[in-house]
Amino acid sequence: MADKNKNKICLPLLYAEGEFEKRGRETAEHIGCEFGRPQPGEISLLYDESGLKLTDGTLTLQADFSHLSKRINKNNLNSEMIVKCAKIKGRENPVLIDATAGFGEDSFLLAASGFNVTLCEYNPVISALLSDAITRAFEDEKTKAVAERLTLYEGDSIEYLSSLDFTPDVVLLDPMFPERQKSALVKKKFQLLQKLERPCSDEDELLEAALNAHPHKIVIKRPLKGPFLAGRKPDYSLQGKAIRYDCIVLANSPDER
Repeated sequence: MADKNKNKICLPLLYAEGEFEKRGRETAEHIGCEFGRPQPGEISLLYDESGLKLTDGTLTLQADFSHLSKRINKNNLNSEMIVKCAKIKGRENPVLIDATAGFGEDSFLLAASGFNVTLCEYNPVISALLSDAITRAFEDEKTKAVAERLTLYEGDSIEYLSSLDFTPDVVLLDPMFPERQKSALVKKKFQLLQKLERPCSDEDELLEAALNAHPHKIVIKRPLKGPFLAGRKPDYSLQGKAIRYDCIVLANSPDER
């Protein structure tokens, strides 16, 4: 989602063997990284029977939607804060752009609630992990219908938003934020990602691109006590225990607070 010249991306080795070697080599070529066996402790991508993962030999990070199967139950889904914030009353098959997709969990919940979602991710490593998660979701009957509502855009979301030939209903922004509170284990796992990508440094440009796309609503995910994105005060916010959703309403659409 950021300018590749601003946030330099370090591409790790990708390794796979046996029946997974062909798929591993294809993925390495697509990402633009080298295929080979990493040194002990070296951060690398590994493709095996469970899919694609990022690992240093001790910690492993993988995009996956299977653990969300209970949360996409209709009764549970309606209580999700992200769904409450993004909902547009009276619209069938609303269109949402997740401009900072990451591992796509919010997008998956929103797709389950009825949105057609385009997930933008510029980091080729994260994008590859996300693509693999979507592929596995297609192969699971419990998640296939949701995966069909997901489209991955591998590139800069600012450029994507600036080139749209349609008006999205919602734009979701969740830039990587270094002060967000996480458990010790999650912090350690995401240190793997932080060695590949720095937190968002172009918040003004990102928000401006979202505003210029003229959606009905922009939903911004922030740490509970974090500052407003680019200093822009929202029209309203919904708060959880650790997360706050700031909502900017740009059109005369029904407000689903």
